[in-house]
Amino acid sequence: MPDSHYDFVIIGSGFGGAVSGLRLCEKGYRVLMVEKGRRFGPADFPKSNWNLRDWLWMPDLNFRGIFKMTFLPHITVFSGVGVGGGSLVYANTLPVPKAAFFNSGSWAGLADWQAELAAHYATARRMLGATRFPGTTPGDVVLNEIAKDLGREEHFEPTDVAVYFGEAGVAVADPFFGGEGPERTGCTSCGGCMTGCRFGAKNTLDKNYLWLAEKRGLTIVAETEVSAVRVRKEGGYTVEAATSTGWTGRQPRTWTADNVVFAGGVLGTVDLLLRLKDDPEGLPKLSRRTGEFIRTNSESLIGVTTERRETDYSTGVAITSILHTDEHSHVEPVRYAKGSGFFRLLMAPHSAGSNAAVRLARLFTTMIRSPLALARMYFVPDWAKYTQILLYMRTLEGTLSFRMARTPLTGFRKGLTSALADAKAPEAFIPEATDIAERFAKKIGGTPASLMSETLLGIPSTAHILGGACIGATADDGVIDPQHRVHNYPGLYVCDGSAISANPGVNPSLSITAMAERAMSFIPPRST
Repeated sequence: MPDSHYDFVIIGSGFGGAVSGLRLCEKGYRVLMVEKGRRFGPADFPKSNWNLRDWLWMPDLNFRGIFKMTFLPHITVFSGVGVGGGSLVYANTLPVPKAAFFNSGSWAGLADWQAELAAHYATARRMLGATRFPGTTPGDVVLNEIAKDLGREEHFEPTDVAVYFGEAGVAVADPFFGGEGPERTGCTSCGGCMTGCRFGAKNTLDKNYLWLAEKRGLTIVAETEVSAVRVRKEGGYTVEAATSTGWTGRQPRTWTADNVVFAGGVLGTVDLLLRLKDDPEGLPKLSRRTGEFIRTNSESLIGVTTERRETDYSTGVAITSILHTDEHSHVEPVRYAKGSGFFRLLMAPHSAGSNAAVRLARLFTTMIRSPLALARMYFVPDWAKYTQILLYMRTLEGTLSFRMARTPLTGFRKGLTSALADAKAPEAFIPEATDIAERFAKKIGGTPASLMSETLLGIPSTAHILGGACIGATADDGVIDPQHRVHNYPGLYVCDGSAISANPGVNPSLSITAMAERAMSFIPPRST
């Protein structure tokens, strides 16, 4: 027997799910949200990313943190887990994409997207508390110097971020929603945004959309993962799930619903949809485009570790400035809080090259020429304090496909894997990104480094995995229609990064939020 029946069941509590939960509750619907991760309060977040149990999501090891790393054949993906989804671990940055985003990809021409989304972007900025970063960090100073060197100083600016600044460390009554939201504390500039804000300054979804939705009747079931959505003969859908309680077993759960919103992020939604498409008792009429048009922001992540000890690069919020290097590319300085040096274990000297032989030759050359610099990079006393990560992104397209396959990493069970698409795939090495990292390193006396998976295997990394359930006019063109309704399945919706149908070229959280706001605007109030 089902646990209960709902008007809507939402799978996932990230940006798309949180928007859906609030707007549906406001319209009078009975709504359940299912989230596989934990609930976190400020004191529950780890002080550093060395606390793997509370930072990493690896449930087979009973690590139930907010940060998940997924290693696939053609991409390494960083994503978030927990009540609040990616907002718990993301870098707070809220840019609006340029015009090209709205006029390319599978959704091009299906609506005047830039015009229709403008009001929803404004709502998303207000709800997420977008604020211009008020200070300047050492990394900003160096990046601005590079902007001057490149003749692009006028294209350098502070970021708009989802943070309450106020008075550092001082708690105040809700400053965003007329007192209806939770108490907030002014940002302390500790740099710990991506390990979870321990002070209540970061505008995570549990402090806006989800907070308000729960006050309006939203039910959230955490630590529970959905495994199936099936059509009911009586109408609507059955949602099957199981609770996850570490090593003590999984308890089955079942609900019924008139409607279901898939909002588990690309790794959750696309994985589930592919499984259901392959299941004759699942959703076999899903579009053949399911899992296609997987894209990133074509980004490059390069850490620069300085040999000098007079400057602290960990202060500020996660991302504090942005330099637009041309009309389709930009770079941002990224940081972790002092003591968060886990990534040093995964780094290797940045050695760009089109194939493994070239990269290894350059790597060995670097090791021979600068052995002391490399030693200081690996054994730096505080990696986060003396390392500035440079995040380079561009709007140029590169796509993959996701599919289900039997792999040794999943015990020969079917698991999610990547495959090359007809279009150009994302690249691990971008010459302009390498040039900027080398310029930055020269100015601070540092050494550039990338993930070993990039240097040794040429596999790019992304914190912005998008697509796989894209918008299309018909089921031959996409998985969902322009109102985010799943083709061939009335009552099913996709509202998360899976629905992003072109490369925004910027941090996508604001766009996911705005698109979900628009999708929910088409659903009428519940009839009494």
